Amino acid sequence: MDVLNIGIMVADVIVKTVDSLPERGKLQLADSLQLYTGGCAVSSAINMARIGLSTGIIGKVGEDGFGRFMIDALRREHVDTRGVVADPDTSTSASIVLVSADGERTFLHCLGADAQFTGEEISDALVAESRIVFIGGAMLLPRFDGEPCARFLARARQMGKITALDTTWDSTGRWMEVLAPCMPYLDYFMPSYEEAVQLSGQTEPEAILDEFLRRGVKTAVVKLGKKGCMIKDAGGEIHRIPTFTSIKPVDTTGAGNAFTSGFLTGVVKGWNLYDCGVFANAAGTHCVMAVGASTGIRPLDDIMAFIRSHPLEG
Repeated sequence: MDVLNIGIMVADVIVKTVDSLPERGKLQLADSLQLYTGGCAVSSAINMARIGLSTGIIGKVGEDGFGRFMIDALRREHVDTRGVVADPDTSTSASIVLVSADGERTFLHCLGADAQFTGEEISDALVAESRIVFIGGAMLLPRFDGEPCARFLARARQMGKITALDTTWDSTGRWMEVLAPCMPYLDYFMPSYEEAVQLSGQTEPEAILDEFLRRGVKTAVVKLGKKGCMIKDAGGEIHRIPTFTSIKPVDTTGAGNAFTSGFLTGVVKGWNLYDCGVFANAAGTHCVMAVGASTGIRPLDDIMAFIRSHPLEG
């Protein structure tokens, strides 16, 4: 297995187009309302499978309609679901995603089964089969975040695995208190700029990366949205890479996960940091071309053709 994805599994109900909310007790029409797979671990697993990697997932869902939908969708995408636990005592995590006319999204989220994930569900046998272990959704796994996650990452490192982690927004404001124990065991850390500012206390991208490297991360990446990304490793190699801004976004849901999926694809392929960043930007661009967290992701050859035909901008 190329990448084992561990973390949040979320059913996304995506509502479009929503530029305002109705008054209390009133009804407002929407252009579309559809159910999609979501959550960092699910989206990354599906994205990388669509690109052409072998992927698996470890996480928890409820024994409900959303949970059955998630498992069926993962299997259709050829993702290994042996690590998914269906818990009859909780509900599947879910989000209502409100998409505005400019493609920006706002979330209403219920933690559900993700809040019950402890790390005891992680099979060492599945970890042993993988090349990379990726934690997707830190900050939304309250029983696994922090020291339990750090202990798992240390164990994965001891097993010879490449480790990677991406965050979500921490509405509780704990930020570095949660992630600091994990950083010495991370080969790749890839937050968004907004998350990175909260974590590091810095606003300049290079200063942000330096703070993560100081805390033990081997390669730090900050996702800069329309400005692309910036990468720096412990040896001092640094790249600021623009993205493909001529593409008008349809829906930005899952763009960060798509970026991470593209970057880890490059790691699997043995590419240098610059090429990993370019491919990650292209994967994120493909994501925003369609509604849904994984809908727009294409096979590796298609994305490479896109890169060749669309020069980097900015």
